[in-house]
Amino acid sequence: MASITPLQVGASASSLVAVRTPDRLDWGLQDVSAADSGRTNDANATMHKNRVAQKRKIALSWSDPDDETTAAILQAFNPEYVYVRYRDAMSNQFETRLFYSGDKSAPVKYMTVGGVVYSTLSFDIIEV
Repeated sequence: MASITPLQVGASASSLVAVRTPDRLDWGLQDVSAADSGRTNDANATMHKNRVAQKRKIALSWSDPDDETTAAILQAFNPEYVYVRYRDAMSNQFETRLFYSGDKSAPVKYMTVGGVVYSTLSFDIIEV
């Protein structure tokens, strides 16, 4: 049986390419509430959540990536929107969803004549 890479990224769902497996992948699910959500002024201050959608938020982190790996990952996630294939915690299946990425961070661990090693590369991806 062929193995499936845990993380693939592409500009379209049909153009996915593998990126290095993250050392950490924190899956999250966020509720999106309607604009009229909130507490009412009744005796119980009842909360009306009015969920209109749920969106995935995934925190990705790679430890000690070299400069080539870091550049490849950053380039893969550089478009405004990217399709990502990953193993979803809720469905327990591989899924492909459209995401945008948040701010990216790659602090330098050390530099050599041949290149750079970063202590981490990390950022969040949020479902569109």
